[in-house]
This record gives sequence, C-alpha cells and structure tokens, in this order.
Amino acid sequence: MTTLQVENVKCGGCASTLTSKLKEEFGEIEVNLETHPREIMLEIDEDKMPALTLALRSLGYPLSTDELGLMQTASTKAKSFVSCAVGKIDNFKEA
Repeated sequence: MTTLQVENVKCGGCASTLTSKLKEEFGEIEVNLETHPREIMLEIDEDKMPALTLALRSLGYPLSTDELGLMQTASTKAKSFVSCAVGKIDNFKEA
C-alpha cells in the first residue's frame, strides 16, 4: 500500500471525486480526511506514478511534492473547487 500526500482536498466531496474518477485506472483509493495535508492510499506500481500525478493534477489535487509554478497552483486550486462540487453532487445523487 502506498500513501501519498495531496493538496486541496477539503471534504467528503473531494474524496468522492478522487475515489470515483481514479478508480478505473488506478483501482481502489482510500482518502484520509484526518491528516493535513490529506493522504490517499492505494496499491500502485512505480511505473504508473507519472500517470497518477498527472491525473491528480488534472482534478486539482496535486501531490504535495509537486513543484508547481504560481499559475499552476492557482489553476489546480480552481479545478479542486469544481471537482469538490461535482463530488458533492454525486454523493447527493447516490443518497
């Protein structure tokens, strides 16, 4: 099991987006909302890490180790708000 720290994860909506959007390519993902920065846990081969890094960034949740420029940081924060809202809506539909 690999544990990675991710940025911009704020709530269950964010966690829902991460687990649902990444499941097909990366399998089951657990999100720990009790830590700061937040952590995700998954089984992943080292050769899939670059793809996971890009997928996280595209959703607005970059790894804490990502070195992003000012514009990239602002962009990922904006994307995370959208991803969070989508996750909340998906959770609402399931309830």
